[in-house]
Amino acid sequence: MTQPLSRAQSFCDRFGLRVPILLAPMAGVPTPALSAAIANAGGLGACGALLMAPDAIVAWANGVRGQSNGAFQLNLWIPDPPPVRDAEQEGRVRAFLGQFGPEVPAEAADAVPPDFAAQCEALLKVGPPIVSSIMGVYPPDFVAAMKARGIAWFATVTTAAEAKAAEAAGADVVVAQGAEAGGHRGRFDASAAERDAVGLFALLPAIADAVGVPVVATGGIADARGIAAAFTLGASAVQIGTGFLRCPEAGLNPAWSAGLAATAPEDTMLTRAFSGRAGRSIATTYARAAADGPVPAPYPVQRALTQGMRDAAAKAGDLGRMQAWAGQSARLARAEPAGALVHSLWDDARRFLR
Repeated sequence: MTQPLSRAQSFCDRFGLRVPILLAPMAGVPTPALSAAIANAGGLGACGALLMAPDAIVAWANGVRGQSNGAFQLNLWIPDPPPVRDAEQEGRVRAFLGQFGPEVPAEAADAVPPDFAAQCEALLKVGPPIVSSIMGVYPPDFVAAMKARGIAWFATVTTAAEAKAAEAAGADVVVAQGAEAGGHRGRFDASAAERDAVGLFALLPAIADAVGVPVVATGGIADARGIAAAFTLGASAVQIGTGFLRCPEAGLNPAWSAGLAATAPEDTMLTRAFSGRAGRSIATTYARAAADGPVPAPYPVQRALTQGMRDAAAKAGDLGRMQAWAGQSARLARAEPAGALVHSLWDDARRFLR
């Protein structure tokens, strides 16, 4: 294995970066300002485009390009098969949600996400240097279209087997997501997301040994110590999500930001109660209650059912009902400008690695 700093420099040279720090592509936190600040500092900006229509994807990219000449990635979920609907179970979920927010009409469950094929076409139109994936691998024709345009593919994986599958499918880089990560688990098999929750310290060397492409480490990394540890274990770069959420450019709801500052590792939990897909959240009043409530509907039905509660909670600044994704290192997140944070994180990490 090459030395950590040599690995980092090689990664930066290949992907046009000055600093091997990537913003995690978080759906719902896609402000161009945050990505632009990180890109201007030499890192990689990001957008989780899961919920965005094609026009919104193009507008986001134009917004970043208007503020930065730096690099960014656009990310999509690989769609699950259509959900199996159960009207009676959805009724129980709607009744439960009525205790935490406005009454949920039955038709709320019928909301559907944007068309995946149209989103893929938008990604090709934008032409970012990097497109990333989560929850699976892109279909071969889209991979071929990316490669024909010189777009690199970063595939998020949660097991060594997934990493091998992504490499075989043409991924240029695999992003090893440890179970500490905030937000949705990237497990290809949604039913195994909780069962196969492997921590980054065990996952990262296993994946680094299993594939020949560079590995980006993500999940529970929010300070220089975590960055240095990830490079020691085989990473070529790190990806940080929660650690950037308190930066002013993120525009995070103040209640969520304050909650992160007070969240210890044991104050987070994996839950399907917000979207139907397993994700790591602050253990809020609603998330804890939902653990003993009705079984959540599958994604994206559960997400549609909780929309009213989540909107009301955000408007009221009520963390107890808010969808407050958080990694296990949330308390290490710093409320300072993103560009300055990128520089200080990498400067301090290099001192550890030397």
